[in-house]
Amino acid sequence: MLRLRIPIFFIFFALFCVCTTVSTLAQAVYQDKPYAQDYSIKYYVAKSNAALIGLACDRNGVIQVLSADGLLRPANGYFLSPGTLLPDQTYRPMQTMNVTALDLYKDQLVYLDKRAVVSNAWAGKLFTEHQLPQPKLFAGGTDFTFLVSDGKALHVVKEAKMAWKGAMPNDELISVQFQPEANLFWLLGKKSLSTLSGKDYKLTTVFNGAGFTSFALTAKSQKIIIGTDNGYIEFDAAGKKQIGAIHQKIPCPEITAVADINGKLWFGSTNGAFALRSDGQFDYYNGERWLPGNQVVQIISGPDNSALILTTAGLARIETRLMTLHEKAQFYDNQVRTRHIRNGFNATLAHMEKGNLATGYMEDSDNDGLWTSMYLAGEIFRYAVTKDKQALQNCRESLDAMERLYTITPVHGFPARSFERAGLTAKLHDSERWQPSPQAGWDWKSTTSSDEVIGHIFAFGAMAELVDDKPLQRRAITLIDTLMSHIISHDLYLIDFDGKPTMWGKWNPKYVNAFPINVGDRKLNSSNIVAMLQTAYHFTKKEKYKTKAFELMQKHGYLENLMRPMSVIGKAPDDADEHSKHMSDGWNHSDDEMYFVGYWGLYRYAFNDTLKAKFKQAILDHWEVERPEKEGAWNIFTALTGTKTFDLNEAIWYLQEFPLDLIDWEIANSQRKDIELIPENFRRQTTKNVLPPDERPIQRHNGNMFTMDRKQGNGTSEHSAGDIWLLPYWMGRYLGVISPPVAK
Repeated sequence: MLRLRIPIFFIFFALFCVCTTVSTLAQAVYQDKPYAQDYSIKYYVAKSNAALIGLACDRNGVIQVLSADGLLRPANGYFLSPGTLLPDQTYRPMQTMNVTALDLYKDQLVYLDKRAVVSNAWAGKLFTEHQLPQPKLFAGGTDFTFLVSDGKALHVVKEAKMAWKGAMPNDELISVQFQPEANLFWLLGKKSLSTLSGKDYKLTTVFNGAGFTSFALTAKSQKIIIGTDNGYIEFDAAGKKQIGAIHQKIPCPEITAVADINGKLWFGSTNGAFALRSDGQFDYYNGERWLPGNQVVQIISGPDNSALILTTAGLARIETRLMTLHEKAQFYDNQVRTRHIRNGFNATLAHMEKGNLATGYMEDSDNDGLWTSMYLAGEIFRYAVTKDKQALQNCRESLDAMERLYTITPVHGFPARSFERAGLTAKLHDSERWQPSPQAGWDWKSTTSSDEVIGHIFAFGAMAELVDDKPLQRRAITLIDTLMSHIISHDLYLIDFDGKPTMWGKWNPKYVNAFPINVGDRKLNSSNIVAMLQTAYHFTKKEKYKTKAFELMQKHGYLENLMRPMSVIGKAPDDADEHSKHMSDGWNHSDDEMYFVGYWGLYRYAFNDTLKAKFKQAILDHWEVERPEKEGAWNIFTALTGTKTFDLNEAIWYLQEFPLDLIDWEIANSQRKDIELIPENFRRQTTKNVLPPDERPIQRHNGNMFTMDRKQGNGTSEHSAGDIWLLPYWMGRYLGVISPPVAK
């Protein structure tokens, strides 16, 4: 017997190659470890005209706000349920005291009134008179020494003694802080920065400028950050000199407050608050998603590593919680199930009173079927991964609603956009589109469009394949067959109750190929109908679907249409018809949604491997132009092709950065000085880099991710997370590119 002696090196080398090949061929997987998720608890001032002056929080977590009417305290605030700033009555003597400022000293609340520096800590023994008739500012030094000022005069007091008197040289004092390790008071005027030694009380001006508004010592006292009315300045505390140029490429350069909270720099401004990240960019907090008002008065550290932001309209407590994506999914699942399920549909909560969830109602929508299809698909993926009985029941209830869209109309195979109990038509959207149903007591909405149809086929196909419940599978396949039989029997049109095609339900070559080759609808409709026919054939095995698909691809150029590169898509030529020009006046993000939900059936149920390879090429070509949007769903959908490159990090960024608060608050970003605007373009991209989801308006996947502002309907509606977030998350879990939660 011949024995081969192979050196151990080659054995290890071979094993290394095998392992490397396996990891190289596999898609990247995000390990779902806890990340920092922030949210806001808001407290509005009870009196709209109350002037809020200062803020402090002691070692016990007691928060006090100073107003022109006295001390206030936050009450009854929870996430999504704002509280109120009410008069603080806990210490009765304080109610008659004329407090002009409050601060912390040795982590205890200390007050400045017309006569003295006082506190209820230390058994109430602190009572140090300052001899200033109009005191405004103070700060504590060593051994219960306090610097008190009226903006001009400077008094240093300790116990019952006046230790030193002086005055600001040619400036008005606006803020004072103490540096313990240097035994030094830092004094900020409107145009100067000075020091006052706590040892010999030597007053020295160390820096001159203009427009100073606020300042903060960094955690290690190495730098002083000076806020101005046009940016902020870094100042070397030891070298007594400015560091670099003034920072003006920031969200809002009109700085009103500066704070160092746990080593992170925070800024308040006349238009929101922002925090400096480690990468040099800013987290921006604008609008009532985060703040009661955008005019910031003060920022300090709060309980449990929170940031407290006082505005002219109230107080915000920015909390940070460690959570996994799976925990976020559980939070959103509760949001959907408790206030966004209407007749089984995934609905919007509308007509609320300024964010009050108890005042809204679930409204009808043109796209009840589409939003529900996308939510249903997410629950299908959830069930496929977890076998959770609640997920399965959610699937049943949504399928009930989807199925009834077909039975409530008088036209076989034609799905309604929505349905509602009779008698409410005048209160529903597009009241002229509603029709009485053959089912007594109900109305249904007509004019169903192609985006509804592709959404239906996506969800029904996913259910037929992935849900191991035979009755549900049969119902889903029946619905696929019913819808597609209607479309084929009507010459690739969706025929409404009036016997006419709906405006958008058209896949006939005469319609599709009438568009110039660079108009998106020609490519889109070709891609969608092939995907739908493939799905129908895959589950029914009826040759009519396969035959029609190949007829469209080979005889009518639909394969060429759907393979056409996205770089070709643009505005119709000058000699095109008006409809083509109208349909190509700019990039349509609803088309993106239709493409990607259709890609499930286009790629997964491809007739053969040759077509599958081509379809993968088309999907990746589309994904490439979408990359600047960092759209979580489109990146996850692209992963279904098995490609190793699908921007997983950006998908996770989208999922992590999406706010827990999905209320539609007014928000403004277009005025920011830290963003780079780009010229108007066909894709309607407004900035070089897309903003994080928690800094921009809430949008579904058919929205433009580069939309920067929302200027109406402040707090009047709440989006459902069902289609926006739960779909990409659970699809990512099903595809294996997002792991189950990793133990903390």
